[in-house]
Amino acid sequence: MPPQNIYDDPEFFAGYARLPRSEQGLDAVFEWPAFQRLLPAALEGKRVLDLGCGMGYLARWVRTQGAREVVGVDLSERMLADARGRTADPAITYLRSELESFTPEPASFDLVVSTLALHYLADFAALARRVAVGLVPGGRFAFSVEHPIYTANGTWEWHKGTGGELLHWPVDRYRDEGARPSHWFVDGVVKYHRTMETYVNGLLDAGLRLVRLEEPEGEGALRAMHPEWGDERRRPPFLLMAADRPG
Repeated sequence: MPPQNIYDDPEFFAGYARLPRSEQGLDAVFEWPAFQRLLPAALEGKRVLDLGCGMGYLARWVRTQGAREVVGVDLSERMLADARGRTADPAITYLRSELESFTPEPASFDLVVSTLALHYLADFAALARRVAVGLVPGGRFAFSVEHPIYTANGTWEWHKGTGGELLHWPVDRYRDEGARPSHWFVDGVVKYHRTMETYVNGLLDAGLRLVRLEEPEGEGALRAMHPEWGDERRRPPFLLMAADRPG
């Protein structure tokens, strides 16, 4: 199956661009406080690779934290055009490439990040191996994906009562890994379900050492602004992991 480029669909992109995380950036992102806990304590002087960089919010943020150089990679021309339009920093480079084949030079990055992009890839293990090669010894890979509990059944919908109340989130076909076609702004959006086991072992088999795992809920002032996020505690929407290349 060829790489999916749904973000260049005009209708999809228009819908995605209206999301709070698109309009307001990282401060509107549900999982952002947890993602920050995956990152090294200091980013000063680090070379960073952002896989599935989208509009470039994370790339620009790590520069404000002192990163020396950032490379953002995305397949979507629309996303990259938006990122370039928001960025005036010669230390950030945006490249167009499918993540399925993008291969960094050996030991060329101190930190590789990816936010909500890798569940669009069929082969996570292959990506983890390429990332491991691209990291310097002691380098870190930090990423977020849709949680396997969230993706397993492939419906992305609560079971509701007759009055519309949320009864439960269906979890089925958990071990049946593979494509989960869905409707998100448009029909035909394909995400890949894989188990927690596959994510963890993909990292370990690539020679990386798991150092942190997060199943975040809304936190702090942002949670206070969104009381509806309380329902997210009933099933985690996102899975976040960090793994290091041994030094």
